[in-house]
Amino acid sequence: MLQYQSPLDTAFQALSDPTRRAMVERLSRGPATVSELAAPLPMSMSAVVQHLKILEASGLVASEKTGRVRTCRVDARILGAAERWINERRQSVERSLDRLGVFLDETRDEEEFPK
Repeated sequence: MLQYQSPLDTAFQALSDPTRRAMVERLSRGPATVSELAAPLPMSMSAVVQHLKILEASGLVASEKTGRVRTCRVDARILGAAERWINERRQSVERSLDRLGVFLDETRDEEEFPK
């Protein structure tokens, strides 16, 4: 079993949960305190903190404590890496579909106008 996980692996694992995705979505609009993140969520504060720990461990979220208030923000580096990986897969699929479209056009032309 593999003991090493790439940052991309941990980012996708963190984003696999809808609550964590909602937190990242909220933080993408700007920094927020833990209380602000917890307010719309139907769970205890300790559950929210556990989700934040996973997001921080993945590198997607960073936080800092000032007095008794912990403020969180998105760290765009890991999010950017995930975005690049997804875009590369999307471009690959689009190229395949483009080649399929050309093939189907050529096949249809040959059927309509045999040589």
